[in-house]
Amino acid sequence: MRGKVNLAEKLASFDETWTTKLVGELNGQVVKLAKTEGEFVWHTHAEEDELFLVLEGALDIHLPDEVVVSLAPGELYIVPRGVPHKPVGNASVLLFEPATTRNTGEVDNEYTIEAADVERI
Repeated sequence: MRGKVNLAEKLASFDETWTTKLVGELNGQVVKLAKTEGEFVWHTHAEEDELFLVLEGALDIHLPDEVVVSLAPGELYIVPRGVPHKPVGNASVLLFEPATTRNTGEVDNEYTIEAADVERI
């Protein structure tokens, strides 16, 4: 995909929570949007870093040892590869990660979406 992407329009095109939507690709990385509501699942990406940028709302990234990184609109956090984490909150989020990243890492649950199955919007 080349050209301008209007994030507000893309976010308005879906209501599902904890479902990522592909909005761009570059150099083996993907740009995704997601809406969050409540708690996700604890998971780890063994080989990939994961960037969370909050566009609207608030998101807490829970990390080991009861560490919580709280994000407001315009703030981002990069979860290093191999670090367990659990996103919690009500937010619209932009994610930047390798194209092969599975949203729940090695965990299988109701939120799992294989990297190849992420919908492009």
